Amino acid sequence: MYASTIAPTPAPRSGWIEAPAIAQAPDAPQQFSRRIAATLKLLAEKLAVQRRVVHTGDRIYQAGREFGCLYIVNSGIYKIVSLMPDGREQVVALKFRGDWLGLDGIAAGRYGSDAIAMDTGEVWAIPYEALLEACLKERQLLNALHEAMSRDIAGERDSLLSVCTLPADARVADFLRYWAESLAKRGMRTDQITLRMTRAEIGNYLGLTLESVSRALSKLARARVIGFAAKCRREVEIPDVEALSAFVQRSLLPQASLQ
Repeated sequence: MYASTIAPTPAPRSGWIEAPAIAQAPDAPQQFSRRIAATLKLLAEKLAVQRRVVHTGDRIYQAGREFGCLYIVNSGIYKIVSLMPDGREQVVALKFRGDWLGLDGIAAGRYGSDAIAMDTGEVWAIPYEALLEACLKERQLLNALHEAMSRDIAGERDSLLSVCTLPADARVADFLRYWAESLAKRGMRTDQITLRMTRAEIGNYLGLTLESVSRALSKLARARVIGFAAKCRREVEIPDVEALSAFVQRSLLPQASLQ
């Protein structure tokens, strides 16, 4: 789902692919972007990747299909969707440049969710068996794969913490913060972002109703934490990402005082 501001900062680890405490280093976005570029370059050099251009609504893979490849995002934004027992679709994660898709298919041999493009982009398909063979020869590839798995685990943990501990307004604020920071770490602008999701989809992702999402966005706008472009409500202006983080932290103060 998305990384919450309330999650503890993980300790730095060794290896060229790692970087210390992303949120604390002044030039962390540049470091993160360089690491993504280095990983993509390494994959292109060591493996016969299959490049695929996708458009809004295209499925990269579907739940239940036989697992054979992992995918890495070269450009675009993607949502991971799981089918609930009652037939409803649940958005469980968002993926940006440098993120890996399909990791949930390794254990069972079948993909456990759908990966769907939210705009025009490019993904690289990497045959899993070929990747494992290459990892035996290239320690850096193994580091990259382990980091991808670790980020997935941490993301699931943080999203659960957010849903369990943050009120509705703070969940929406933290969602916007996560989206903006994900773009910043990839060298993209954050003062105005285009949400590739409807309010209903955002509510589905955050465990909120459409009405709750709308009220939260209006509250954030009244507080001048965000703004909206005149012609499009999906164009969200974010003057200061830190203001979103501060909004989330303030929402936790009453809870903290009761402990």
